[in-house]
Amino acid sequence: MSFESIFGAVGVLAIVIFVHELGHFLVAKWCDVEVLTFSMGFGPTIWQRKYGETEYRLALLPLGGYVRMAGEEDWRAAEESADPSRGFAAKPISSRAAIVAAGPAVNLVFAFILFAMTYTIYGDKIPTEQARIGDVVTGLPAASAGLAAGDRVAGVSGKEIVTWDEFALLVRESEGEALALDIVSADGSSRQVTLQPELSEQKDMFGEVVGKFYMIGVHRDVDSIPVGFVDAVKLGGVATYRWSAMIFETLARLVTGGVDPNELGGPIMIAREAGRLAATGLEPLLRFMAVISVNLGIINILPIPILDGGHLLFFGYEAIRGKPISVRVREYALQAGALLLVALMVFVVYNDISRIFFG
Repeated sequence: MSFESIFGAVGVLAIVIFVHELGHFLVAKWCDVEVLTFSMGFGPTIWQRKYGETEYRLALLPLGGYVRMAGEEDWRAAEESADPSRGFAAKPISSRAAIVAAGPAVNLVFAFILFAMTYTIYGDKIPTEQARIGDVVTGLPAASAGLAAGDRVAGVSGKEIVTWDEFALLVRESEGEALALDIVSADGSSRQVTLQPELSEQKDMFGEVVGKFYMIGVHRDVDSIPVGFVDAVKLGGVATYRWSAMIFETLARLVTGGVDPNELGGPIMIAREAGRLAATGLEPLLRFMAVISVNLGIINILPIPILDGGHLLFFGYEAIRGKPISVRVREYALQAGALLLVALMVFVVYNDISRIFFG
């Protein structure tokens, strides 16, 4: 794995995790809860300093974090505040729920800001009308023929091509026969390549096969159009909503068997994608960071013990029954949640390694 991949992954994950923990921290302060520790990272502590009542820590691997509050009952210990009224457990359910929910909520807000910022700076992306290639899929005929991003298809087997739809139709109707493509490169030079389309499966965003078509392995390029600030804010909101909805739908399909679990990716996949995008420019990296932030926010509100959603579930029980769930039940639930997360992490890392060695 390249240095760019490692640096990109660490940077992306560290930032979205920091934002998540900062949400818990700020709302805890706003609710007048004594925050004992704000820690970023795993492993040995490389820096720590106490300011006021809070000790701030930075560990060697900034891929996790936590906010420790006085009077917070967890599966390890409960730490009491010098002022019992400022302990986490002493606060009303509404305050405790707000503190817990703040992490995922701030992740979604952060994603919205990133999306809106990229629209403001870089504009919106719309599919180009030209027969211009935006990306080439490794291992398919186009890559073997030497086609590259930015190439424009000017003709196919002697027929002039103007639009992408004309080009795509000829490829699909080729029946696998060889095609001679007249190519105009990004630098204006011309060349001709011959390739043979392959019958390939086309999948939707959830990995489901929607049909088999003749393809050469290229994606349509996009054009950038300027976007004003107000429209950028609207587009940022739409992007955040759509990604959130897609994640919920993916989770639902996982439960019902509509998505192959082997399609799930883990930290290695994130590292590879972050490194690839970091090499292509700041804009795709910012969009990727926004997507990761949405993922972190949505995953954390799932009603799984040890996640923020699990704690919110406990608070809901307390609000309905008028008393908190027993310590023993809470500990068992937290341990079960931890085992589930560890098992999930092992599974996605196995998927990542399998992709590297077996494609």
